[in-house]
Amino acid sequence: MIKRGRKSGAEIAVASPVSVMQRPQAPLELTPDETVEWEAIVDTMPADWFTRETHGLLKQYCRHVVMACRVAQLIDTEMARDEVDYVALDKLGQMQARETSAIKAMAASMRISQQASYTAKSAATGKNNRTVKRPWES
Repeated sequence: MIKRGRKSGAEIAVASPVSVMQRPQAPLELTPDETVEWEAIVDTMPADWFTRETHGLLKQYCRHVVMACRVAQLIDTEMARDEVDYVALDKLGQMQARETSAIKAMAASMRISQQASYTAKSAATGKNNRTVKRPWES
């Protein structure tokens, strides 16, 4: 029996197969600390954010983050000594600055930093809508 009239939305709709996007797995050559960083970054972004061509950059980003943490530990160790070696502390500070610059550049190029993901309009809105009052605004 043929139905007369227009077809309903349900009749028109065609079920399409749902494909589940897999998040990229951490490369085997990363250390355990670097792997933890990889997974943390990948899990915070949409599943399709890191395409194959960005994996090398993400791998280096994770290495720089872990290196920056290790340099920070060395700085803490140096500062805890009875007599601080300021020459060594200066070298560690330079190392930390280099790591920070590399992290900043890579995060911006992969669009995972705040600067890369916010527009001027949304940033201004965020500032204007803050709930914390400044001491001089009471």
